[in-house]
Amino acid sequence: MKTTVLGSGAWGTALALLLLENGSDVTLWSYTQEESAVLREKRENPMLKGVPLPESLKLTTDMAAVKGCGLVVVATPSFAVRTTARQLKELADPGTILVSVSKGIEKDTSLRLSQVIEEEVQGKCPVVVLSGPSHAEEVGRHIPTGVVVASEDLAAAEKVQDLFMNQRFRVYTSDDKIGTEICAALKNIIALCAGCCDGMGYGDNTKALLMTRGLAEMARLGVALGGRKDSFTGLAGVGDLIVTCCSMHSRNRRCGILIGQGKPVDEAVKEIGAVVEGYYAAANARALAQKAGVEMPIAQAAYEVLYEGRDVHTVITNLMQRAKRSERDESYL
Repeated sequence: MKTTVLGSGAWGTALALLLLENGSDVTLWSYTQEESAVLREKRENPMLKGVPLPESLKLTTDMAAVKGCGLVVVATPSFAVRTTARQLKELADPGTILVSVSKGIEKDTSLRLSQVIEEEVQGKCPVVVLSGPSHAEEVGRHIPTGVVVASEDLAAAEKVQDLFMNQRFRVYTSDDKIGTEICAALKNIIALCAGCCDGMGYGDNTKALLMTRGLAEMARLGVALGGRKDSFTGLAGVGDLIVTCCSMHSRNRRCGILIGQGKPVDEAVKEIGAVVEGYYAAANARALAQKAGVEMPIAQAAYEVLYEGRDVHTVITNLMQRAKRSERDESYL
């Protein structure tokens, strides 16, 4: 199938290579001429060192490449999804399957990214969400990986499953886009917090506490918004949470480590050298939780550290000293 991947970051590149390996005719689109030139000259993405780009992978900066495609993968940063989708409305063929692989919540509107795409394309194309524990660095190196593709349109989800799945990339279908995307956005916040704990020298007990209660917060919000509980115990939920909180591939965790070590937030974000989605997600999730009337103390604490300059040690002390609760009362199951 003729396919275009929009966004030549590490994730977009890894997925382009996967689709190419599976027999698709793939074009990888870059936002700038400079990015595309580096890929063309080095035949390697600096964000995926050691992973060669075959000559059969087409490179472009012209979004008109989406014309005639049966599949378009939207792999831009979350803040660029709307402008990208707006161009797709004009350029993509009717019925082209759009696969959203970016993770986040749109600032100001608090919309999930598939909602942003759907709002722009206005029913012209079906939208499928792909998410799960899938570091680009490992997918690019052919490490066995499993993900979820979610859509109310089962035929579209199964088509995406067929195109992406192979012996080292396992794909499960779901009809819960809401739960899948809330997992994708919120796990980055928890990973930032996990990094802070690592940077402060806390141990496994602390991280286990943070991840478990963070998952409960994610699920409370997701269910309140219409997602299904079981999505949060699957690959998109607990699976992605584990990999993002525990791996040094995770930009969010690495950024949190720097903050926990005492580096100012703006310097920590800048030092990572790539988009730290959890930073943006913290503000957007707070707005979404307030709108939905859902209590999310860990996400609120992250917001206070990232945007209000609160000391991380003080914030953790305050979380530990919250009023007594029953775990059953706060469970999402």
